[in-house]
Amino acid sequence: MTEAATPRKRGPQAQAARNDRALLEAARQVFLTQGFDAPVSAIAERAGVGMGSLYRRYRTKEELFQRLCADSLEHLATAAQEGLRIDDAWQGFVHYVRQCVAFGFGALAPLAGAIEVTPQMRRAGQEAQHRIDQLIARAQAAGALRPDVTALDISLLIGQFSRQAPTPPLPDQAEVQSRHLAIVLDGLKAHNTDPLPGKPPDLQRYQALWNT
Repeated sequence: MTEAATPRKRGPQAQAARNDRALLEAARQVFLTQGFDAPVSAIAERAGVGMGSLYRRYRTKEELFQRLCADSLEHLATAAQEGLRIDDAWQGFVHYVRQCVAFGFGALAPLAGAIEVTPQMRRAGQEAQHRIDQLIARAQAAGALRPDVTALDISLLIGQFSRQAPTPPLPDQAEVQSRHLAIVLDGLKAHNTDPLPGKPPDLQRYQALWNT
């Protein structure tokens, strides 16, 4: 017996789902370029929806931040799962890093401690962490990724590449970023045997930032 297909959303329900996706994508781009103090009116305008639609979905700016964080963590888990489906462990790891940088995941780091962590955020974070740990362990077991690199090292590295420059991007910005990311990724290969300086970043301390 075949599994029944999930019914498609239609009418007002489908429109609401499209509006929500448009709002999240608009919020991500507005916050990346204008910072988290940007007015919600800029988000509604970019999404092409009215302020009424925005406030019906998100009563406060914090609710929007919370949903945006959960959505980003879900994307993180998806990128890691895609990487695990790639047979070559190193290429799967590289796919994950590049997808996260392109998505701008690390740009949400300043929200740590500024918003309450919801159950949805916590569940999404746990699922993402599980898949990321699998991805990194596989690359290290294959002898492709440095054994002294941690998942938090990779997360913080992605955050560095996700930050937007205060000045308008140059025409070749994407090409330069891709070049620099390739240099960094090469430094993460297992054949680089010089020890890394300092101790690994403290995961518990980093997680505590979200619980304050």
